[in-house]
Amino acid sequence: MSQTFLDAIRRRRSQYALGPELPLSRDETTALIQEAIRQAPSSFNSQSSRAVILYGDESQRFWEIVREALRRIVPADAFAATGQKIDSFAAGAGTALFYEDQEVVKGLQEQFPLYADNFPVWSEHGSGIAQFAVWTALANAGIGASLQHYNPLPDEAAAEAWSLPASWKLRAQMPFGANAGEIGEKTFIDDSTRFRVFG
Repeated sequence: MSQTFLDAIRRRRSQYALGPELPLSRDETTALIQEAIRQAPSSFNSQSSRAVILYGDESQRFWEIVREALRRIVPADAFAATGQKIDSFAAGAGTALFYEDQEVVKGLQEQFPLYADNFPVWSEHGSGIAQFAVWTALANAGIGASLQHYNPLPDEAAAEAWSLPASWKLRAQMPFGANAGEIGEKTFIDDSTRFRVFG
């Protein structure tokens, strides 16, 4: 039976119990992430989304950067729980870092001044769509993932560690790997609260 789009997005859930194995090769996983971002729509076809895909030791290196950044602001007596959460992300096979290229955004603002105030907002929309596309594609390949937002804490150190352009702005982090635990059921608010239909 063919898989529908709604079936695909129903599989996308937050998986916090990650393992280092992948059902695909690293090359196949990389190609999947790249194609999901490539096909994600963006305003004016700006294609402002950028990604850094980290595996193994490089992924763990990123989460150590986050851990040390958090250590500076989280009280010592509360850090154990924070450390465990970071450990769970580092336990996966890899991490996708989602960026938006601000040079692209600025270029659009200059080219279309009438919409200048909107381009940063539309850039965020594009990033969110790219994140959703990757997350759904991973889930449908049997790869668990969750979406994290530790930016701007690790931004500077990550940019230095992987020699990233200064115009790349970190928007989200997606640790991924084997589904090492059950994923809880998603609950929904009542439709009458969420939707209005007329006509």
